Amino acid sequence: MDQHQVELLIILALAMGSYALADARHTSGPIAVVVAGLFIGNHGRHFAMSDTTLEYLDTFWELVDELLNAVLFVLIGLEVLVLSFRPQYLEAGLIAIPVVLLAQAVSVGMPMRLFSLLRLVDREGMGGMIWDGLRGGISVALALSLPSGETRDALLTITYAVVAFSILVQGLTLGRAVSLTSRPSAAG
Repeated sequence: MDQHQVELLIILALAMGSYALADARHTSGPIAVVVAGLFIGNHGRHFAMSDTTLEYLDTFWELVDELLNAVLFVLIGLEVLVLSFRPQYLEAGLIAIPVVLLAQAVSVGMPMRLFSLLRLVDREGMGGMIWDGLRGGISVALALSLPSGETRDALLTITYAVVAFSILVQGLTLGRAVSLTSRPSAAG
């Protein structure tokens, strides 16, 4: 079959159907969709899809990704209106920022250093990879999923502080961090 419209509808049905089936079996719907996506993305692309279908499929999922990210960040922005901005929560958020950065440095830096000693990877750009630990939607969604109460309010405010730092500071300075930690190329 070489009809990209039909193939796209089949893939959408697979995503929705795998979620519904997993939900009916009381298992994780998101995990079922991820597994279906990995199966289609890794095997179906090479064996069952034409170049035209691949182009439409990639364009469609890029659009869905952009739309869902836009909705997510609008909802995150609206949630700021109901945050508890108590001084102790904001102080905890300011303390959490370097703690998160340190955890990122350890979790990325140590394996990168080990792999570079084994000559499996080049250490070029390691600083950029450490600085790149942008956080956002999932962190806030997890904090929002907690039961209402003082603990939720505290964790939500702390999470927002870390996410705001990540987006505003790390996101806006990532290009500079990568250029500072990368070696100039031999060709240039």
